[in-house]
Amino acid sequence: MVENRMRYRFGRHELLVGTRELLADGQPCAVEPQVFDLLLHLIDKRERVVTQDELVAAIWNGRIVSDSAISARISAARAAIGDDGTRQQWIKTVPRRGFRFVGEVQVLSASPSSQVPAGIKPPREETPSREGAPSRHADRQRVAFCRSADGTRIAYAVSGKNDGYPLIRAGHWLTHLEHDWASPIWRPLLDCFDQRFRLIRYDQRGNGLSDWDSADFSLDRFVEDLEAVVAAAGVERFALYGTSQGAPIAIAYAHRHPQRVSHLVLQGGYEKGRLLRDAEGERAQGEAILTLIRHGWGKPGSAFIRAFASMFVPTADREQIDSLVDLQRLTTSPENAARLRAAVDHFDVSGLVGQISVPTLVIHCRDDGIQPLEQGRQLAARIAHAEFLMLDSANHVLLANEPAAATLFHELDRFILSAHE
Repeated sequence: MVENRMRYRFGRHELLVGTRELLADGQPCAVEPQVFDLLLHLIDKRERVVTQDELVAAIWNGRIVSDSAISARISAARAAIGDDGTRQQWIKTVPRRGFRFVGEVQVLSASPSSQVPAGIKPPREETPSREGAPSRHADRQRVAFCRSADGTRIAYAVSGKNDGYPLIRAGHWLTHLEHDWASPIWRPLLDCFDQRFRLIRYDQRGNGLSDWDSADFSLDRFVEDLEAVVAAAGVERFALYGTSQGAPIAIAYAHRHPQRVSHLVLQGGYEKGRLLRDAEGERAQGEAILTLIRHGWGKPGSAFIRAFASMFVPTADREQIDSLVDLQRLTTSPENAARLRAAVDHFDVSGLVGQISVPTLVIHCRDDGIQPLEQGRQLAARIAHAEFLMLDSANHVLLANEPAAATLFHELDRFILSAHE
């Protein structure tokens, strides 16, 4: 068993066992508990190859997991320490045998008075269980179905802390409740949310496990989908998180039901869709995206995948980019993808934002290539007393291993959780 006072230093990183922290140049990094466990196990056993069976026993407690789930965790661990599957500077894949942590590691002993480094507030459920292992809420979710007002079947999932403050994520493009756990893009973020909240999320109509054959992709129908999930989940008051197209949906819901929403978080959002804006360049980009979707959705090696990645996640590594093919193929059809994209590019909540009365945090990445920074600034300026947070990132879909993610979760802790401690 690894002693709680142990520290491992390698390159610019340190792994602090006692406080369950990963540092880079002395600053804390956002890392989900399962990735921390995987890193710790590989470092502790660095003198030999660790087989996949051993990893399953140590990290997943012997539960049956797919090769893709293991691959996603390895990818997330590499990303957390600045490594990737091509360089394999720290985590080496040994074909047909397993994995090994390579490179020089210094073993240090932390002083008894060591404090948790400043930065990200440690997730509150990292207290060890009776068996000494950290709780792993992110490995469990309950999936159920409900009916929207027009009869469309909507799939939703509940995960995270049973006693955590409820946070509902408004539905948006490119989700699949089951596949997201194997995605190197979505899984690390879901883990971070699950560490903090009782997370309720759903696949919007036309997407994932929800009905794909809906005839109506209007904003009102999307808001009714959210209303159905809230009712089915049985939560009275909650934080509402809307990212990208989920932001106008969340705004419309908060306008209808302000008494239900304790905190409104809008990330990478907008009040008018791209095809309704005055800027000619934005309308042209919207039409170009629709053309690319129709001709390249879910096709490996297509020009669309490269263009899509360069716009949505320009800093993604090769594995994350490759994962977009499965993400697209499994989440929806090319026809639905184009219909959904056209629908959300016509969303308009400009008449509602000035009437939002709930506490609101608007978040936007500085160099977002899908929704320009000005869209976030405009939202924050028009919502009374809204806070504005600009993240230093070029990604529309934030990646958990980038420094901006640590800032995001620090601010969510402050904005939502600090009021309920």
